Amino acid sequence: MDLNQMMRIEGFQTILHSLVDVIDIGIHIIDRNGLTVIYNKKMAEIEGMDSKDVLGEKIHDIFKFKEETESTLVRALHSGHATENSKQTYFNSLGQEISTINNTYPIFDTSQNIIGAIEVAKDITNLERIIKDNILNKGDTKYTFDCILGVSANFLEVIEMSKRSTRTSSTILIVGETGTGKELFAQSIHNGSSRSKHPFISQNCAALPDSLIEGILFGTKKGAFTGSVERPGLFEQAEGGTLLLDEINSLNPNLQAKLLRALQERKIRRVGDTKDKNIDVRVIATINEDPIDAISNGHLRKDLYYRLSVVSLFIPPLRERKEDIPLLAQSFINKFNALFELDIEGISEEVYELFYDYDWHGNVRELEHIIEGAMNLLEPGDKNIEISHLPTLFKKKANREEAEPKSIVDPIPPVGTLPLEDYIAHTEKLYLEKVLKEHDQNISQAAKALNISRQSLQYRLKKYQAKNPLT
Repeated sequence: MDLNQMMRIEGFQTILHSLVDVIDIGIHIIDRNGLTVIYNKKMAEIEGMDSKDVLGEKIHDIFKFKEETESTLVRALHSGHATENSKQTYFNSLGQEISTINNTYPIFDTSQNIIGAIEVAKDITNLERIIKDNILNKGDTKYTFDCILGVSANFLEVIEMSKRSTRTSSTILIVGETGTGKELFAQSIHNGSSRSKHPFISQNCAALPDSLIEGILFGTKKGAFTGSVERPGLFEQAEGGTLLLDEINSLNPNLQAKLLRALQERKIRRVGDTKDKNIDVRVIATINEDPIDAISNGHLRKDLYYRLSVVSLFIPPLRERKEDIPLLAQSFINKFNALFELDIEGISEEVYELFYDYDWHGNVRELEHIIEGAMNLLEPGDKNIEISHLPTLFKKKANREEAEPKSIVDPIPPVGTLPLEDYIAHTEKLYLEKVLKEHDQNISQAAKALNISRQSLQYRLKKYQAKNPLT
């Protein structure tokens, strides 16, 4: 009895279809002629097809395979050999790329004649897309130090330190809140160094799950796990250049330990491999929280922090460099004038007053978005951005901040008047001021008394704007 005869047995086809449709894995069965006889819902979902367009058709009439390669299902039918954990990439009838891991087996009758083939498929299309989308290759660096705008003393100091760091290949840790321009500094350092002709590769460590990030960083060896192929990691791709690891504090501790080993020994090992590879890569890491807090909270290993922070750059938030707002705002106006084909001259004094009073939780990126939003609301003939042009949400937030007290004057706020986080910040600020006073405003001595690094104390002083003439 061949496969088609079995399918015609009364009730058998209905039972079989009902069974395979409740299974959460793709199933595709063809007969001895290569025609599809079973195609379940999950397979249709994986391949983005309607089952009625596939049933009764030959695979190569519906799907296209790269470089004339044969489908694993057809290969099983023709050769009689099973294949397991085989990765296959092909295209559906709409031209959409599909990637699967297949287990494929020929189907034999009682006389050992091949009467069909069955394929069980697992979808990895999204996995492949994630890997591709999260890799920035050489040529994506567009920022130099000329792009960094600012006139405030604390910001110019960071720029100067960054320029000095271009002379070496030491690791760098860039600390700054979201939107302060950490990647802008990283690209500028790369483009100002002797590595500028080599790759600059950036990876946001928070963008991928732990199960993927290790293979992306260090590469994979074929056969290391189901569907793995020979793929160089970001360290290998950045050879001779710079690797930027954004939000380093989002890596789990085990991966941080492997990263530390790679930095110390200048060697990496692909996942599933037994051999090390030498690397010549400068690593720049960024973090959007106080490193000391990150260590205390278990977000950052202490030994990795010391290894990364050979050079530490603390980028001040916009609320601590408000004298830079006019320069930044005008640069954004110029940018969007060119993009929107407008001729806006500037910003009204009333808007600037609002900008100066606002705390800019989103920093420079938020300012850029506010300018862009306002320029979308301008009427023909308008030459300046007025308060009426500002996005409604921003005006609400700015007015709410204006109504709230700017500072707390009581040494110990009354119970229940502050959220816990604000209370802790307020108390820490008062304690820092007290320790500094006891040590005659000497940062080094105060840091030693607090058992923290000088850089960490400076960061906290800037963060809480403690009254210290030396900061």
